This record gives sequence, C-alpha cells and structure tokens, in this order.
Amino acid sequence: MDFPATPSNASDSNEYPGATASPYDNAQDNTKRRSSSRSIKRRRFDDELVEYSGLPGASLAKGDKRMRTLSYTSQYQDVVPATTSAPTTPVIPAQERRRSSKLSLGGSVGRKSRRKGQLSHLSTKDLGRWKPTDDLALILGVQQTNDLRIVHRGVKFSCRFTVGELQSRWYALLYNAEVSRVAVAAMRNLHPDLVAAVQQQALFSTAEEDLLGTLTSTSHPAPEKFQELLEQNPHVFYPSRTAKSLMAHWQLLKQYQLLPDQTVQPLPKGQSDNVLTFSDAEDTINDSEIPDFKEDGIDVEMQLADRVEKKNIRLLENSLSRWQVLVQSVAGGTSELDRNTLAVLRGRLVRYLMRSREIAVGRSTRDHSIDVDLSLEGPAAKVSRKQATIRLRNTGDFFMSSEGKRPIFVDGRPVLQGNKVKLNHNSVIEIAGLRFVFLVNLDLISAIRQEAVKVTIPV
Repeated sequence: MDFPATPSNASDSNEYPGATASPYDNAQDNTKRRSSSRSIKRRRFDDELVEYSGLPGASLAKGDKRMRTLSYTSQYQDVVPATTSAPTTPVIPAQERRRSSKLSLGGSVGRKSRRKGQLSHLSTKDLGRWKPTDDLALILGVQQTNDLRIVHRGVKFSCRFTVGELQSRWYALLYNAEVSRVAVAAMRNLHPDLVAAVQQQALFSTAEEDLLGTLTSTSHPAPEKFQELLEQNPHVFYPSRTAKSLMAHWQLLKQYQLLPDQTVQPLPKGQSDNVLTFSDAEDTINDSEIPDFKEDGIDVEMQLADRVEKKNIRLLENSLSRWQVLVQSVAGGTSELDRNTLAVLRGRLVRYLMRSREIAVGRSTRDHSIDVDLSLEGPAAKVSRKQATIRLRNTGDFFMSSEGKRPIFVDGRPVLQGNKVKLNHNSVIEIAGLRFVFLVNLDLISAIRQEAVKVTIPV
C-alpha cells in the first residue's frame, strides 16, 4: 500500500512556532522525533549510561564489562559528514533517557538499603562481647540482689567483666533503645535449655536466705522439708528453685557459718579468762590413752620392702669383687697414676682405670654387665654390648681386639671385627663417635717387664 507523500514544509504539532528548518530534513530516512517537555530528575552523567544491548547490531559477551559512553542516533551518524567542524549536541532517545533514569533510581534505592544495613551493623558491632546468656544472667542477678557488686562477685559470665562494664551494660539495656531491642531479640532466640541453665544459677535473694535461715544448723532437714518450704512460699522463691537446690544452698550457708543461729555470741567478762588455748588443750591430752590403730596389711608391706632392700645390698656386695675398672670424673680425678693402675682410658667426661690384665669394653644393659661402660661418656646407642677387649701380655704390651659389628678406629686406622691392634701410650681410640686417649702407667709396666725377664732367664 502506498502512502501519500508528506510535504517537507508541513507543520508538526510537536514543534514550537517559529522553528527553522533543519538541514537534516532532506535525508532519505527522515523521521520526526517526538519529545516531551517534562523534566526528568536524574543524577549527573546518568544520561551517559547506555547498554550495548540498546545499540543496533551490538551484543555483550559474558565476561565483558559495561562501559560508560555517549550514545548517538543512527540518524546523526549517517548524516553528519566526517569533515564537519561545527559543534554538535548528541541526540538521546526518550527510551534511553527513561532507562537511565530507572537505573539511577534503582541504584540510589540499593545504596539506601545498604546504608541502612551498615548503620544497623554499626549499632550492633559493640554487642559481640556480651552474649545473650550474659545479658540474661545480668538481668536475673540485678533483679535478685539489686547490687551490681554482688552480681560481679557471684555470677559467672562468659568473660571477665569489671564492675564498670556491668554498670555500663545495665544502663545500656535500660536507656539505649537500639541495644535493648537487639539484646531482647537475642535472648528470645535462646534455646530453652540454655535459659533453664542460666535460671538455675540465679543468685539467692535476701528474702530467700532468710527463709532458709529458719531451719537451724543443728537440725538435719530432709529434702521433703525444703519442698514444703518451697510450696508454702512460692511468691518468695524464684520459679526455677527446686528442693535439691535449696538444700545445697542451705548446706553452703551452714558450712560457712552464715545461718542466723551460728552467730558467735560474746562471752561474759568473767569467763573470757578461762578459755583454753590450743596448746593448753593439747597438753591435757595423754598420748598413752589414745588407742593405736594399725592399718591392715601394713606389716606385710614393710616386710616386702625390707626384703627388696636387703637383696639390693647383697647384689652390690657380690659385685664389689668383680669391679676391675674404677670410673673417676675428669674434673675430680688426679692425673697421676697409682701403683695399682695399669692404664687409663681417658675420655672427655670420665676416666676408666684399668686395674686387671683383661677388661671388656662395651655398653651395659639390664641383663648384661660390662667392665667399661661407654654410656657414661656419652650416647652409646650404636655401641655393642661387648665392643672390644683390652689385654695386657707378659711382655708388657697392650692389645685391643675388636668384637663388635662396627669397626674401631685406633690412631685413625680402622680395626674390623675379629682383628687385633697394639695400643701404645697416648693412642687415640674412637668407638661409635666417642673418643678416648689410652694412657699407660710406664713405671708399673717397666717393673712387670723386668719381672718377666727374670722369670725367663734362669739364675
């Protein structure tokens, strides 16, 4: 269907009188733009926010970000030449303006809601140290005693609060509407078991202790008596009180002499001088009149302990004759050798004195004893129980035979298992990381050699 041609100079109802013709009216795809005189309230630069989806032929990928750019109509891009230098104003469609205004309004509403949430968070930020159970215990304690100092001494909170902190919290619960609202809501959300546990630990009021004081300390009331007292005075006792809790508190009052009939009465003036002291009362006691009670089985235990001690003494006496090597401390021992010492195996901490012609070197265990226990010098976990044997021949020479799995180093040369090596004066012996110096008593050895020569040569 063909439409009638519209004259180029036809008047439009949307144009104001006296408007001049635009140079773009002669374009082939010329269409009239409808505009509104109503003002749009928006923030600054909101008219520059355009989505890619609003442009023809444009699409936004999943990972791409939206950008802020100026929008131009296709009409403006097709008509304006590239070489023009006249300042132009971008034309924005009404649909884009409405969309940008909606975006700006939505962003402002979101910011307002977030700001409100931040304010509520700031109002409850200081309430983290006080738990709902603490608030409940504080309220119950103040209701029972009307004294914050007694509450501070008698109530066990989740943290160690001072009296000043208790006072500040109590005033906040009373006069700060925001803190009170949050605290009450948190206490209402507590589990019934937690509420019952806090109520059971509530302090006793003065009226409750006065009623418990009606039971004298000399009496032995049964739980039924406390149940009767609880039923007769329901308006005085706290609703969570039970006969068992009343009995426990009465026993504490009796233990610490706090019942009314346990107050100390002052003695008359004439009888104050006749009061005996503890030492005078002790002197009046005769020890012979006190019966001697013996515990069952104490005599049997004493006999067993005596047998064990005697056995240890006997073992020590039998091992005295076997001790051929004396151990001395390096700091306390003397460097001079006596007439009974043939040689010395000197370590960093101890000195092993060789007083027999043959000694065994190794590591002592519970079931195996050795002449030279190298564990006294240092860590000997890698030393065999019998690592080596040192012998003195009639010629006056010392020989060491290796009998352990690990080799022995004498003056830097290894001695394997089953081999022997001659020990000289000042020889360095290394066994599993432990180093010793072998010192020979030259005077005693020379005397032994002379006796050996006399025996071999007949007179």
